[in-house]
Amino acid sequence: MPVEFKNDAFYICTKNTSYVIKNENGLLVNYYWGKKIPNEDLDYSQWKGYVVWSNNNDVKSWEMPVYGKGDYKSPALELEFADGSRLCELKYVSHRIFDGKPALEGLPSSYCETSDNVSTLEITAEDFLTKTVCKLYYTAFYDYDALTRHAVICNNSDKNIVINRMLSASVDFFDTDFELITLEGAWARERHIERNKLMHGIQTVSSVRGGSSHNKNPFGALVRPYTTENSGEVYALNLVYSGNFELNAELSSYDTLRFQIGLNSFDFKWTLAPGESFTSPECVMVYSNKGLNGMSEIFHRLYRERLCRGKFKNAERPILINNWEATYFNFDEDKLLSLAQKAKDVGIELFVLDDGWFGHRNSDNSSLGDWYVNTEKLPNGLKNLVDKVNGLGLKFGLWFEPEMISPDSDLYRKHPDWCLHIGGRERTEIRQQLILDLSRKEVCDYIIESVSSVLKSANISYVKWDMNRSMTEIGSAAQLPEKQSETAHRYMLGLYRVMEEITSAFPDVLFEGCSGGGGRFDPGILYYMPQIWTSDDTDPIERLYIQYGTSLVYPVSSMGAHVSASPNHQTGRNTSLQMRGDVAMSGNLGYELDLTKMNDRELGQIKDQIAFYKKNRRTFQYGSFYRIADPAKSRFAAWEFVSEDKNEVIAVFYKILTQPNNTQKHFKLVGLDENALYRLDGTDITVSGSILMNAGVIFDEPYGDFVSKMIKFTKT
Repeated sequence: MPVEFKNDAFYICTKNTSYVIKNENGLLVNYYWGKKIPNEDLDYSQWKGYVVWSNNNDVKSWEMPVYGKGDYKSPALELEFADGSRLCELKYVSHRIFDGKPALEGLPSSYCETSDNVSTLEITAEDFLTKTVCKLYYTAFYDYDALTRHAVICNNSDKNIVINRMLSASVDFFDTDFELITLEGAWARERHIERNKLMHGIQTVSSVRGGSSHNKNPFGALVRPYTTENSGEVYALNLVYSGNFELNAELSSYDTLRFQIGLNSFDFKWTLAPGESFTSPECVMVYSNKGLNGMSEIFHRLYRERLCRGKFKNAERPILINNWEATYFNFDEDKLLSLAQKAKDVGIELFVLDDGWFGHRNSDNSSLGDWYVNTEKLPNGLKNLVDKVNGLGLKFGLWFEPEMISPDSDLYRKHPDWCLHIGGRERTEIRQQLILDLSRKEVCDYIIESVSSVLKSANISYVKWDMNRSMTEIGSAAQLPEKQSETAHRYMLGLYRVMEEITSAFPDVLFEGCSGGGGRFDPGILYYMPQIWTSDDTDPIERLYIQYGTSLVYPVSSMGAHVSASPNHQTGRNTSLQMRGDVAMSGNLGYELDLTKMNDRELGQIKDQIAFYKKNRRTFQYGSFYRIADPAKSRFAAWEFVSEDKNEVIAVFYKILTQPNNTQKHFKLVGLDENALYRLDGTDITVSGSILMNAGVIFDEPYGDFVSKMIKFTKT
């Protein structure tokens, strides 16, 4: 049983992990999180002394630490009551253990199927003075080796309660020998890995941009100084949420460590009327003693199989051509069909029409919100174009930015109050656009109706769902003054409702999330859309860093990756078609360039790339992925794909910069069958899995900068 209760302790277990909570006279204390241990008494392992000039509360490992009771570290919960007091004392009331996992009201979350070995613990605690109830939920995905956690606050009193702060998970350690890994970045250089030594005080990673953001990601991992890709301990938290979040690592003066994640408490208040409840987003908790690759394998499998939903979660993803960098806004039906024909000739399967097909949109200064066809560009209508593309043997996809509104649009002229704004204040335009107020039901209804109408009008197989700016003036004309600080979270609840209704209504459409590239690459979006555009930057060198960092948490099947023109449109860098292809094949392969301007040799090379990818698509998209060499630490990057049965192995090596008078580079492969023999494709060379993993392979460097080599081994 994944969850057991005995001797006032809760033992929450997976195959290789234990999480232990103790009821100490009504107070819930976290005793342990780490490598699996017997379900035995842990009292002897807990702190028993006292602290001069402080009290025991300051060093206790509270399961849901609250403000105001002598725990001076960052609280997970802060409530404000009708009398102005902010003290809350949660005492254990009851618990229940049950098979399966509940859904979260209005929020995305992991799920289980009936055959899964999954159990959930629900603990009910209450502040008896104010009649406030807190329900803590822990789910053990036993076979997936992952835990999830969230909380629900219920107001059982006859007066309002204000939530000032409510995090989803908080874990204390008496061990401080850790470093913190987070994912840092900006537009066009998202999710670079940062690893830093902890210092006394609070280290925080957060977003206040209204989305999880290009700059930060709702992920953090505590690792040992000696932890590598394939060895050492990792404790990781990832929030299933797409809005403002915070992650804290606090090293106290008494050498205790608190690790937390949840909704960002900055500019957040939530009023609970009598009888109402509030649910925090879900946190996924992963422990690994097999290094960062071990952690990633757990996240990848769980997210592919128990977060992503629908027919595409395990389906091979189509190879696409996106017209954006080929035409930008300057296209007509003939130009699009010429591009589609070339795409068909090289083996591409899906044609995607990007921005500019609607309203009177010829640049980024108009028409967002007017989701009807631009008849100047497409005089025969959208369905006619779709039918012609389908007639070539290609599926058809379409770009939307449903959450946005242009001041120059019919929708804005009709509903100028439908955007996020504050009365009397200037409305900040970023990219000459504003954000629709998704905290309002009528706005969400409009998006659902308008997008659905387009999807019903033609045989559309794919949608790229974009969101190209951060939030400003986060206020709602529909909310009372005292509820304005709820707007950012209510927006996310509205967005999730919109995504739920549209994706459910069109189950045969493959939805790809996008937010100016990778601005909302998070588990919340993956719940609705099984793949996300990883970054607007398609330069293969920058993509090495982006895709390497993204893979810490998110599976390859979730990463959109395109071959674009050289020089690259974002960096101006010149790279070979092989380099661009070898990087893009390490994701869901696509192309974003003008095939009509390429010569026969280049088209032949693309055709060969596509043929190889199709032959090995299952291994690329759903095989085990291992990072071998970090581009941030050397002139090289390397990673590897291993099929589920370990019969096929694809390793890709990248040289970023040449070093003169250098020796050959040596890499060790990972995750093979050490007792099997593997043949190097295209040769008679046969090598054992043990040799490949322990002695390794040599990368015989091609000449020059920005070069790559892809090799495949097949089990004999």
